[in-house]
Order: sequence, then structure tokens, then C-alpha cells
Amino acid sequence: MAKSTKKPALGRGLSALLKDPDTIQKNNGEIVGNVIELAIDKIEINPFQPRTKFKEDSLKELASSIQELGIIQPITVRKIDSDIYQLVSGERRYRASKMIGLDTIPAYIRTANDQESLEMALVENIQRQDLDPIEIGLSYQRLIDEIDLTQEELSKRVGKKRSTITNYMRLLKLDPIIQTGIRDGFLSMGHGRALVNVETREDQLKIYQKIVRSDLSVRKTEALVRQLKSPEKEKAQNPPFLEDGKMEFGTFFESQVSITFNKDGKGVIHIPFESQQDFSRMKKLLKRED
Repeated sequence: MAKSTKKPALGRGLSALLKDPDTIQKNNGEIVGNVIELAIDKIEINPFQPRTKFKEDSLKELASSIQELGIIQPITVRKIDSDIYQLVSGERRYRASKMIGLDTIPAYIRTANDQESLEMALVENIQRQDLDPIEIGLSYQRLIDEIDLTQEELSKRVGKKRSTITNYMRLLKLDPIIQTGIRDGFLSMGHGRALVNVETREDQLKIYQKIVRSDLSVRKTEALVRQLKSPEKEKAQNPPFLEDGKMEFGTFFESQVSITFNKDGKGVIHIPFESQQDFSRMKKLLKRED
């Protein structure tokens, strides 16, 4: 039997509640609004769960903790049939408990319609610390689309600045390949925010490949994007080899490099800097190449 059954690790208040005869008798009649030990095989997964990936290592760590200490915080379920319940929040605790073979799990019972269940699942999901930026953006988008919230209402509901919500949702405009790269950890949110400013998905993917291949920093990625968005007139004047070189210089120096070129084949490379500190940074880059 799982170790958690030998340790009263639920906390004295919760353990007393679950074992109290009066509470159990009350639960036999009306269990909504109470915490009870609920059979795991009576619980269904929430179809509105916005999370699609659960890290196996993280689940194993949680399962080990539950085996040692028990369930510290009850899951939340809603009653959908006479003897069937649906998860509202706590799917990781539910999965970890099943992993170690627990038969029951402490659960808070509440009532909720489909829309309320979706909203609770989404909002709880957003508050987690281990979500990737794309999952968060998708959760925000679903709250706006399916719960019919404005960004201002959503900001108040989840306790986040409106600009923060906008930044996450803008990532959903990226090519799906790049979104997958963010979810898998090849890119940071900073890389994604820079790439959102690139108009065509073809150009997005070109820069994405350079980021992955050369392990570019966010700052170098921003420089690449600025180079790409430089005036078309300048591009038309310069031959292709100069455009390629300009992008390479811009990436190396993390600056918006420009190049002028005349018919005699002579030209000038212009590398702007923002401060003495920025200038020193560029000098150090050159010394590293010596």
C-alpha cells in the first residue's frame, strides 16, 4: 500500500475533516461544498483542460512527494452524475496519485457548469509557474474567445497587466514551427517577441534557423530583425553579397548596420552604437575574434 496511507500528512484540519463521522454522514446526503476522500476511478479528466503536456520527470517527483507526505492540497472536482465527478483543478496531483496506485484522493466538491469549469481550469492553469509561453498565450486566447472576456476584464481576472497578456497572445501569430520551438525550449519568449515583428513566415523561419544553428541571443535576434526591416530602397541599391554581409555584421555587433556602395566598388560600413558602454562592448567582441 502507498506510504501516504501510513502517514497522516494531510494536515490535522483536513485529516480530521475527512475522518469526522458527522462530516461523512453529511457527505452521504449532500457533498457539494465539502472535502471528501473520493475514489480515483470515479473521477474523469476535465475536457476543458488547456494543458496538453505533462512532464514525466516532474510527475514522478510529485508522485514521490505524495507517497512520502500525502496530498497537501485537495483537488477540486464537480459532480456531473450520481456517482461520477470531473476534475476542475489539480490534474497533476490526480495523475501522480494514480501513478503510485492510490485508490482515493482528497477532493473538494463544487458545482460548475461547462463555462465555469473551463474558466476555472484556464485561470488555474495560467497561475502555474512551469507553463511554456505558448500554453499561456493559448489559455489567454481561450478565455477571451470562449468566456467572452475583453483583455481589460481578463487582466483583472488573472491579475496580470494588459500588456503582459498582449505579449503572450502575440506569440500565437508565429509560424507553428517556431511555436513548437518555443514550447520545446529552443527559443525563449524574448526570441519569440522579436520574431513576431517579422511580417512573413518565410522570413520568420529563416531567422529561426539562424537562431537555432548559431545559438543567437535575444539581442542578436533583434538586430537581425532590424536588418531585415531596413528600407527596401537601400536593399535595391546594394548587391546581394552586401545585404548578406550587412546582416552578418548586424548579428555580430548586435547593431543596425548600414552599408553604402558606389559604382566604383567602394563603400562604407556604418555601425552605430548607443553609448560608451555599448562601444566598449563592440571592442570586446573584436578582441575575442583576434
